[in-house]
Amino acid sequence: MISVEQHLDRILGTVKVIRPFEQGVLDAQGCILAEDVRARGSLPGFTNSAMDGYAVHARDVSSATPESPVVLPVVNDIAAGNTSALSLAQGQTMRIMTGAPMPHGADAVVPVEATDGGVVRVQIRERSVVGQHVRELGEDVEAGSVVLKRGTLVGPGQIALLAAAGVPRLRVVPRPRVVVISTGDELVDVGTTPAFGQIVDSNSLMLTAAVTAVGATPFRVGGIPDDARVLMQTLEGQLVRADAIITTGGVSMGAFDTVKEVLSRVGTMQFDKVAMRPGMPQGFGLLGEEQVPVFTLPGNPVSALVSFHVFVAPALRAMAGRPEPAYPPGYVPAVAAEPFTSVPGKMEFVRVVLEDDRARLAGGQGSHMLGALAAADALAVIPESVSAVQAGDPLECLPLLGREGQ
Repeated sequence: MISVEQHLDRILGTVKVIRPFEQGVLDAQGCILAEDVRARGSLPGFTNSAMDGYAVHARDVSSATPESPVVLPVVNDIAAGNTSALSLAQGQTMRIMTGAPMPHGADAVVPVEATDGGVVRVQIRERSVVGQHVRELGEDVEAGSVVLKRGTLVGPGQIALLAAAGVPRLRVVPRPRVVVISTGDELVDVGTTPAFGQIVDSNSLMLTAAVTAVGATPFRVGGIPDDARVLMQTLEGQLVRADAIITTGGVSMGAFDTVKEVLSRVGTMQFDKVAMRPGMPQGFGLLGEEQVPVFTLPGNPVSALVSFHVFVAPALRAMAGRPEPAYPPGYVPAVAAEPFTSVPGKMEFVRVVLEDDRARLAGGQGSHMLGALAAADALAVIPESVSAVQAGDPLECLPLLGREGQ
């Protein structure tokens, strides 16, 4: 039997960052930049108004007050999108809209709220200073400067910056494409009424959702029968579109554990008992010419999802260029709200509900209990050396993907 850390170290020491390629800026959402990105233009691209108001020479209105307004003639209107080069003489003003280019000579904008809103002549009731409500050329980003560094996660804000800076395409580490395969003669698809001895294939749906939640792209392959030939054909057929493959079921010690039977003979697959509960039977290795990582997870749904959080999610993040520290990644501190026991010699992952900084049991802890799994916010990680947790004891909790705050 090996430890959780040993199994995770083997996985993270094996998987590789996916080869970067060029993507359109919108398609790059959720990806990691593979190189620094430089702006093709300045932001703003021209000096413009930050307010609806009046473009002025600041010294013309330096004495303006509500009691003694300065009156100026309005000689033009400048709308956002104006492409004419305009000049403002001293002693005059132009009405200007937010985002419109400043006329040559003007060095401040008086907000419309500080005037009487005149269209021929305007009373300005507030003094201005040079630069007031003016966005200068390149004050945000200078052309040619690095706007985003290699390793940056591309989200909506980054996409806005890239688009504004004139960057239509960029090199990124793509989101891993992950094939999810569930196995077992007993499985039927969701929406089908199970006959006696059959169960709905919830695992492949659950793991597909988990793949999406971790930022990868899933491809679900529904229940594959416990047939070695069919399973091998399925695996070989999926390698062409897979950066990783996840299987669930068929990895324990049973007579019909087909996944273990088939994969033990190919690639670099290794099957181990991991000192953890739930999720003891685990397998991992590389398959095919492209050396595609394959994660074989237990068939019990809680065991499968715990295994995904502990082993698969860190690996997929690493493949996407988002490496994490060694276990436990992303844990949050809490204290036990109630006492409970744990199995000595195994790292235990207890489903808990987090209320502020207190963790209470989510319900029954059996590896088949989906009600408690759905109610849980996190997994409380109990070390191998601990056999009993008392109320008030400090805990490290791994938040579940897709729950609030994730």
